Amino acid sequence: MTSRYFGLIAAAGSGSRFGGALPDHSGQSGQPKQYQTLAGRPMLHHAVRGLLAAEQIEAVFVVLAPDDAHFRGHDWSEFGERLAPLYCGGSRRHDSVLNGLVAASSAVDPEDWVLVHDAARPCLGGEELRRLIDAVAPEDLGAILAVPVADTLKRADEQRRIIATEARAGLWQAQTPQMFRYGVLLQALEQSTNMTDEAAAVEAMGLRPKLVEGRSTNFKVTFPADLELAELILRDREAHP
Repeated sequence: MTSRYFGLIAAAGSGSRFGGALPDHSGQSGQPKQYQTLAGRPMLHHAVRGLLAAEQIEAVFVVLAPDDAHFRGHDWSEFGERLAPLYCGGSRRHDSVLNGLVAASSAVDPEDWVLVHDAARPCLGGEELRRLIDAVAPEDLGAILAVPVADTLKRADEQRRIIATEARAGLWQAQTPQMFRYGVLLQALEQSTNMTDEAAAVEAMGLRPKLVEGRSTNFKVTFPADLELAELILRDREAHP
């Protein structure tokens, strides 16, 4: 049986490091980070569009908070039935992804691929997404986008004084999407408790996902200042498709 491809975006958070539900740079108030306006659309819209740019992906499950009051206020019609909102998000990313996988269990088979993506990565490019999908062989269990660490890394103490310079050889900065067989990912998250990404949960099972080189433009919008850069990238792509 041929494996299918699905996306899953965890979008239940409030963006605490970003500042929670703050007015965005277009003047809108009370918007969680994933609904901040970028290039005329919510940030989440761009994350969904980035995944659905791959024709192989049948549908993207968007995991929302049970009390999400923003999603229905936006226009998602361009995605049709390929977008499936799930109101089962948890307080942590781990919980949201796991709850989403369980909620989607009737539509996804154990050998199908699930690409877990961040709602706050609106600038995923089609080239790196294709590279990720093409990187896995039938016998593989998963792969993630990542970029080699380029900067010198410093370890600090509690007073932010440098205590060591870390070697960066062999270090990569993880990105999303992170792509795994549905059955493997579900088992990994059920067995883990507080992993910072899906790959770490899979690694804890003794498995070794592949690293696929991404691009620095696929960064995570974490602080309000990141919005300006994301806006520039998206506007440039609109002008030069």
